[in-house]
Amino acid sequence: MTNPIKTRREGAILEVTLDRPKANAIDLATSRIMGDVFADFRDDPDLRVAIITGAGDKFFCPGWDLKAAADGDAVDGDYGVGGFGGLQELPKLNKPVIAAVNGIACGGGLELALSADIILAAEHATFALPEIRSGTVADAASVKLPKRIPYHIAMELLFTGRWFDAEEARGWGIVNHIHPADQLMDQAWEMARLLASGPPLVYAAIKEIVREAEDEKFQDTMDQITSSTFESVKSLYSSEDQLEGAKAFAEKRDPVWKGR
Repeated sequence: MTNPIKTRREGAILEVTLDRPKANAIDLATSRIMGDVFADFRDDPDLRVAIITGAGDKFFCPGWDLKAAADGDAVDGDYGVGGFGGLQELPKLNKPVIAAVNGIACGGGLELALSADIILAAEHATFALPEIRSGTVADAASVKLPKRIPYHIAMELLFTGRWFDAEEARGWGIVNHIHPADQLMDQAWEMARLLASGPPLVYAAIKEIVREAEDEKFQDTMDQITSSTFESVKSLYSSEDQLEGAKAFAEKRDPVWKGR
């Protein structure tokens, strides 16, 4: 069997393409591979930004592979180190991830996109959480959506499983930007290059703070920041990069980030 995950590396950027015909559905084996790929991305000091997309122009990802499930893949099986799709539960992933949604993103495929930090979509991309129609629950989306978009909209999408297009997704803040299909990956790489030129230690601190603050009171999180409880914040405040940022500002030049 060919590897369902294709990668392309350019400088500090890693492009990860889910390429599993016919629809880029994810089975247990594919999920484990994706977890390994994103864990390697997380742990590689030379990589700063990742892009996740799907092969072709019809499907980003429809989620769980029901055919594989019918052949014995257990829905509660071993998804790998990062949980379903390699991203949802990967610990300490403190680098930016961009989802380039090139087509249908439904069920676990939409949950995979929601695991990214920035979502770009092709004009023809469509979205849904159809689990309700098969008598199951979109578990990760049930956790994430009501915290990211208006509660009543999130509940409508979860309760009805209805489809919505890229324009509606952008209107609710699920999608950042919409691009013509033939420009999607160029735009994703442009965004990735912009982020790769930025301060990686600051990105790490932002992601850890946002992640840890999700279920905490404001003051509790601020106290942890000021007491250097967060590993990424502690590393940032004692780094060469923070000194470089101040020097570059004073000298009226662009900073040179080293990630240390």
